[in-house]
Amino acid sequence: MVFVEIIVEISTISAQYREGRLIKGSFVGQVLRSGDNMAQGLYQHVRATWKRPKDALPHMYRQARMAQWRREPVNCKIDRPTRLDAARRMGYKAKQGVVLVRTRVRRGGLRKGKIHMKRKPSKAGISKITMAKNTQRIAEERVARHFPNLEVLNSYWVGQDGKHKYFEVIMIDTHHPAIIKDKQLGVFCSANGNKAHKGRVYRGKTSAGKRGRGLHNKGKGAEKLRPSLKANLNRGK
Repeated sequence: MVFVEIIVEISTISAQYREGRLIKGSFVGQVLRSGDNMAQGLYQHVRATWKRPKDALPHMYRQARMAQWRREPVNCKIDRPTRLDAARRMGYKAKQGVVLVRTRVRRGGLRKGKIHMKRKPSKAGISKITMAKNTQRIAEERVARHFPNLEVLNSYWVGQDGKHKYFEVIMIDTHHPAIIKDKQLGVFCSANGNKAHKGRVYRGKTSAGKRGRGLHNKGKGAEKLRPSLKANLNRGK
């Protein structure tokens, strides 16, 4: 199914850009139609496809994909990333010790039980409550609890339907020799003397966690975000 997805995405790209040539042995080096002769690589075209998936991918194809994902377990291991550009951008490598898990989380606000105390229904505090932690961070933490021997590296969005949002979570085995010896991924291993990333998903160390803590903002307006929200009495959010 993943191979079919890649074929459909490549055929969509080639339908959008008819003029193509080989660059460094890869598939695409398309000439932009804007008039300049700058060439784009495969990752740029895949990224452009995923910026507007409803326009780039056929409706029946997306519908069949959602139907298949709904039938799968909540935490499902996959062999290859659905979004190769996003996976590589978030640190994915096709090597031993790197695991991809696709998960789903309910959409919408916080679910709370009914409080059987005397009050106005509008003051019950059940509906219209949005968590301070976004859905992507919830997905990462649930996957981390399901696979306690792995560490969450990052995650990215791959789709959504009426009830769920789907994310693919990149996980690494910090005790695997291939990960320990890796130049980039080895910094997450305690075997190399770095224990700062143990349980990183629960402390907002992933990309989604830093975004939720406001650390993607810099300069004016971000004075109360560092060193942390708690240090500033939560005044930065």
